[in-house]
Amino acid sequence: MRHEYQGNILERSPSGASGPAAARSHSASGVRAGRAPAQVLAAVFGLVFLLVGIAGFIPGITSNSGDLAAAGTGSHAELLGLFRVSVLHNVVHMLFGVGLLAAARPAWARAYLLGGGVAYLVVAAYGLVVEESSSANFLPVNAADTVLHVALALALLVAGVATARVRDTES
Repeated sequence: MRHEYQGNILERSPSGASGPAAARSHSASGVRAGRAPAQVLAAVFGLVFLLVGIAGFIPGITSNSGDLAAAGTGSHAELLGLFRVSVLHNVVHMLFGVGLLAAARPAWARAYLLGGGVAYLVVAAYGLVVEESSSANFLPVNAADTVLHVALALALLVAGVATARVRDTES
């Protein structure tokens, strides 16, 4: 049996059972209702950024953690021995954990994915322009960071654009 409610189609299970456990909710397009792909991706990116920001403070995961400076070229700490980090850099990663909150609504999630992609493009461009030893390198970033920032920018932008084509059941 099918009923439509606020653009969703509710069906009873084939056995004819009723109640919340038996009903399945589908959007008009036939996709199972629940979290939109943008929401899932925003939550995943947000969680990863939050964990990476925290990891930047953990000795062993971050080499030279005793040399972790607040900002700038004075920080010689490297996440996984590869990506240069500072307190500021780690805090920025943790702030990108806002994707966990953005995942509450599909429109917020897409805005997070697209906005985050643009922000990481800017940071990647910054990494390409500024010299590693320059006092202008306040984050600080190295070549590995810049490559990763380009990859993150592309991943976030692709996720944001790809999920914009998916019809949401909620805005």
